[in-house]
Parts: sequence; structure tokens; C-alpha cells
Amino acid sequence: MSKARFELNGLATAIGSMPHVDPQEACSLVLSHLPEIPAWPQLPNRSFTENMYAQFSEGFPGVVLEKERIWIDRSQDLSKPLEQLYSAYLENTIDSGTLSYDYAAGFHVFLNRVGKSNERAVKGQVTGPISFGLTVTDQDRRPLLYDDVLADALAKHIRLKATWQEQALSNVFPNTIIFIDEPYLSSFGSAFVSVSREQVVTLLEEVLGGINGLKGIHCCGNTDWSVVLQTSLDILSLDAYNYGETLSLYPSEVGDFLNRGGVIAWGIIPNDEQFLTKETAASLLERLEETMGLLSKKGIDYDILTSRCLITPSCSLASVSTEAAARALEMTAGVSSAFRKKLNKQNS
Repeated sequence: MSKARFELNGLATAIGSMPHVDPQEACSLVLSHLPEIPAWPQLPNRSFTENMYAQFSEGFPGVVLEKERIWIDRSQDLSKPLEQLYSAYLENTIDSGTLSYDYAAGFHVFLNRVGKSNERAVKGQVTGPISFGLTVTDQDRRPLLYDDVLADALAKHIRLKATWQEQALSNVFPNTIIFIDEPYLSSFGSAFVSVSREQVVTLLEEVLGGINGLKGIHCCGNTDWSVVLQTSLDILSLDAYNYGETLSLYPSEVGDFLNRGGVIAWGIIPNDEQFLTKETAASLLERLEETMGLLSKKGIDYDILTSRCLITPSCSLASVSTEAAARALEMTAGVSSAFRKKLNKQNS
């Protein structure tokens, strides 16, 4: 596991997706509320090409974007484009993982606006191979994950996307964090998803292997956290508002993860407008401390928990109003500030 080159104790960042259509407006909001670890905004409401699956599909063999649907045309001969993908992977041709402006306007605007202030790190994200592979299908609606050739190619494709993105971010600021977003890990182990533990770890490791800086995995639902913690991730990101207590079911794995330098990103700020209205920074800080306390009761050192953490929204903010998104980021910053003040007071 790589070691942090900067302290993360209680700093705030975001998951990625925002409800805006104007990339300048979205970047301004992120930079104003999360100046220490800003995350580039994904804008799915701006264009279908910024949907979390379409966004990272650019250049994948056989990909078709049609009437706000993404699928892979397996009926055509994919041997040549697959050969080109594997060649780019083996030769580490990073430019083959380029994110163009049409697919990630927020990313390109972000690059022009960060690295000029007091950032501690800059954060990016890619859609994970498990979620992509279960959501995107071929022409017969068979998920890519169930095609061994395409599943392997997909992981290598996303790895190149992550590597290119990280390099672009590091050109404007040296400290980077890249999250692999895996909402479908919440389906792991269910009767509806036929995927093995080994396949999950192998595909995730393929992508993680292309990231040199700090690397995280985000899952916004309940999952078998022991599988995620088996990988080489540096940061575990979860929806702590709704599922924080589930982490305490894996005290041994969490303890080992923290002992080797791991960080937990606590998504304690809800991404639901109704809950955002009723919560305050104080109530969310109390909720966070209670959730951390569940792990502490299982033998996890509370000081390590509080020193190795990030504060984030629970998940994407794309489904809420722009006003609610602003409130969510304001509360993220507020919880982070209150958390760090309390931590500094305890340590002084």
C-alpha cells in the first residue's frame, strides 16, 4: 500500500457527480466548499455522454451510444480494436485513456482552475469494472462481466482511463486521489449477480494497478467489505449515513486495513434532499462519532479511526437540486471543520 504524502485526518472531499449543467458553476461550488481536496465534477445532467458509464466508455471496442443507451455491439468483428486496446495496455500508451471534453467537461474546466490555491490534493474518479460490467450489455443484453474476454478488456480499458486521468491531475497538482466508483458491489453475493470473489478482486486490482497515488474504492450500499479490503486500496469510501454500521461487522479486516496505513472516507452527509433539510453539521458529527464508536467497541483504536479519515457526502449529488447540492457540500465542509477542531482540542 502506498503511504499518504499528506495528512488526511478529517479533510473533506466529494464523490464526483453534481446536478449542474454548467461546468464552471459546478467547479466554483466544489472549489469554494472543498478547497483542500476538490474533486472534479461529473455532470450527467449536461449530457448522456457524462453518465457514469458512458463517460468512461469512450474508445472501448464496439461501444454504441444510442438514444441514451450504451451497449457493446458484439456482432461486429472486435478483434482489431481489442488488439489495439491490449497493445496500448502492454505498452502503457496513456493517451489512449484520454477523457475528451464532450465526455467530461467538468474535468477539463477543473484542470484549468486547480493548483492555484491551498489544495492538499486533487481528487478524480472512474467507474469501476464491476459496476460497468454488470450495467453495460452486448446487443443481446448480456452483461459484459459474463463475457471473460470483454470483462478483462474492460478492466484494462478503465485502468488506462485512470492512469491518464491521474497524470493529467498530477500535472496541475502533485498529490492525487483516484476513486473507483462501484455502486454494484452492493449486489455482490445476491442471487441476481453471478460473480465470484476472485473475479471481483482480480478486476479491481487491474484498475488499482494503474494508479500511482492514493487510490480508493467507493461503494454507496452495503457489501461484503472483506472483499473490498482484500484489495490494495488506500482509501475505503462508503455511505456511512445509511450503512456505516455494516463496517463494524468486519473488525479484523478493518483493523488490518488501518494498521497498514488505510484511510476511511466516511460518507456521512446524506444525498437525499429530505434528510439534508433536517440534518445539521452538529447532528451529522454526532452520527459520525457514534458510527466510529461501533468499530471502537470492536477493538479498533479510536485515535487511528479519527486520524485516518476523510469526510464526504454519502454518494453522488446528481439526483438532487443545485441548491441541495450546495447545502450538501457546505455541510461536508462544516462537519469536517467541526471534526478537526474537536480532534485538535483532544490532542492539545
